[in-house]
Amino acid sequence: MHRFAVFSGFLGSGKTTAMIALTQYYTRHFAKAAMISNDLGTGVMLADYKYACLSGCNARQITDECICFCHDVLTERLDSLYADGCELVISDIPAFGVGALEHVYHGLTENHPGRYDLAPFTVLIEPENLSRLRSGQAGDMGYILDAQLREADLIVLSKCDLMDRLEREAALVWLRQRYPWTRQLAVSAETGEGMHALSLALREKPASLRHPDIDYDGDGLQHAMASLCEYYLQYRAVVCCNRFDGNGYLSDLAEGIRNSVLAAGGELPHLKLLAWSADGDYGKVDILGTQRPLEQPRLFTRPCEDLAVILNSSAVCPDRRFDRLISESIEKISDRWQLELTCFRKDHFGLGGPDGDSD
Repeated sequence: MHRFAVFSGFLGSGKTTAMIALTQYYTRHFAKAAMISNDLGTGVMLADYKYACLSGCNARQITDECICFCHDVLTERLDSLYADGCELVISDIPAFGVGALEHVYHGLTENHPGRYDLAPFTVLIEPENLSRLRSGQAGDMGYILDAQLREADLIVLSKCDLMDRLEREAALVWLRQRYPWTRQLAVSAETGEGMHALSLALREKPASLRHPDIDYDGDGLQHAMASLCEYYLQYRAVVCCNRFDGNGYLSDLAEGIRNSVLAAGGELPHLKLLAWSADGDYGKVDILGTQRPLEQPRLFTRPCEDLAVILNSSAVCPDRRFDRLISESIEKISDRWQLELTCFRKDHFGLGGPDGDSD
């Protein structure tokens, strides 16, 4: 059995942590599984991929292109993992993922009939964004959230450990009523709740291969995407003749970038900072919304002498302005920590085409 599942969902929905937890759970209890991290950075190592590897997960990455439009690369990765004994492979998709049902699932079915056993098309949504969608306060992002959920066979309410029982039940009832053709599961990568049910759903249930009524080229989606940009950076930070607190540096840097974006009138729906030292220790900081507190899912256990750093982010901000804000923040915070920097790779672009590239 060669099962393949796509995990879609908005920025910060918990796709990476759910994929890591599910891949590990599935491998322990059913059969060998693997995950593919996919993003658009040109030749850049993805923070999600590196984090999965550091977490001991069986992982691969696809950079430069979305799996919607690079079926040759995707099928090469899939065939390699299946040849290595994997039964289930899960991939996320970059940016906001609307259209992956059509381009990936229907594309594979049309171009490679019978070659892959497609699991339910899975969309994750976390409690805060679901609350914004239910209340009608999600703004332009509400269009994207709704479009993602309309593509789903299986809706996963992620981070369910952040909700009490009544909140969770009310959320699942609302999802069931709004998207009645879907199945809904509550899952926590933190506690492991729901991982068995999710594993069974992906192992046993087929994809519906629906054709949802979504205008992928319409004004609504284009308007929602027009102001968004993506950013990828890899660099090395070294302290001279001393050691430093890697956790403090990463949190200071994330706060500095967030404050700069806020001051410029932008929004920061998602930022990931992953850093590791030569001895294998590593730390991670996430921002999952401009007004939300930092999350530090992994802390360094020892002081650091040097760090390799990956920054992946999306922003509601013209991409060249966002580049300037990040560059200035990194320089300012690193100077404060007396760190010398060497940049290896950087890539940034607007998701709305030429208009998104203007400052």
